[in-house]
Amino acid sequence: MSKTILITGGAGFIAHHVVDYLLAKTDWNIVTLDRLDYSGNLNRLHDVVRRHEKATQNRVRTVFHDLKAELNPQIINMIGHVDYIAHLAAGSHVDRSIDYPMEFVMDNVIGTVNILEYARKVEGLERFIYFSTDEVFGPAPEGVNYKENDRYNSTNPYSASKAGAEELVVAYENTYKLPAIITHTMNVFGERQHPEKYIPMCIKRARDGEKITVHSDPTKEKAGSRHYIHASDVADALYFLLNYDMSKLSPDYGGAKCQKFNIVGGEELDNLELAKIIADIQGKELNYEMVDFHSSRPGHDLRYALDGSKMAEMGWNPKPVRDRLIETVDWTLKNNEWLEW
Repeated sequence: MSKTILITGGAGFIAHHVVDYLLAKTDWNIVTLDRLDYSGNLNRLHDVVRRHEKATQNRVRTVFHDLKAELNPQIINMIGHVDYIAHLAAGSHVDRSIDYPMEFVMDNVIGTVNILEYARKVEGLERFIYFSTDEVFGPAPEGVNYKENDRYNSTNPYSASKAGAEELVVAYENTYKLPAIITHTMNVFGERQHPEKYIPMCIKRARDGEKITVHSDPTKEKAGSRHYIHASDVADALYFLLNYDMSKLSPDYGGAKCQKFNIVGGEELDNLELAKIIADIQGKELNYEMVDFHSSRPGHDLRYALDGSKMAEMGWNPKPVRDRLIETVDWTLKNNEWLEW
């Protein structure tokens, strides 16, 4: 019998890639739970679903609900039985969290409690994945790549709300035996990303010959850096984790049963190098300006870095980021309406 997965935030950037991946790789039924806010766009979901055959399209349903409220019996009935839950819904824009911190507490902490309360009552639930962020660890000094159970050091309300939600997931695993795991990933890119994000912004400005702002240290000589990863690789990693036999793993640090996993791109790129790659793919000359952004903006960090060795030892690795960049740039230029919304 076919499995069913509930994906919260299904119209969001990363989640709609997960939907696309599962439609292509499995026969699972997919229920997305959405409220459609500034970061959700139902057109994303429609765009990927319509690319599949009609019978495959019929495997996707959307239920509208704001997770700041408990899931009432009507919503639960509309969802139906599920085998897996992937909780990706979240407020995720750092700048907005600085301006509206309580909004992020409600979305990311209270919203997570409400989906956990629902999940612990789902009979036969096989796995609950909480999708967290690299930002819970805070800035990474040169040469430091954080492992899954390193100490947290949130530097903005967004990352603090995600770290708080993680602790609730761990508590529900320990208290209610919820079969939960937690993932951290960083700087995901790909098709249909919000145009304010760095990579779509670089694609558009390089195409139009406009100046690209590159965030740097105070000397304006060293650009910020990240381990960029394509959303399809994140989807592949989530599917890998949904099917992985967790009994093969020893308990994490401190004996906690709730395993954590870093989903990391295979190469660290600084933002100037990334902009140059994007311009080169288009055959354009790079026009850029180094700006000391991070030291003047509280809550923003110059470098984030995660250690992906745990997932690699388990047998999962991402595709080369430069190949993924070529795919993304080419697709975006051919579908440039996604640069304008």
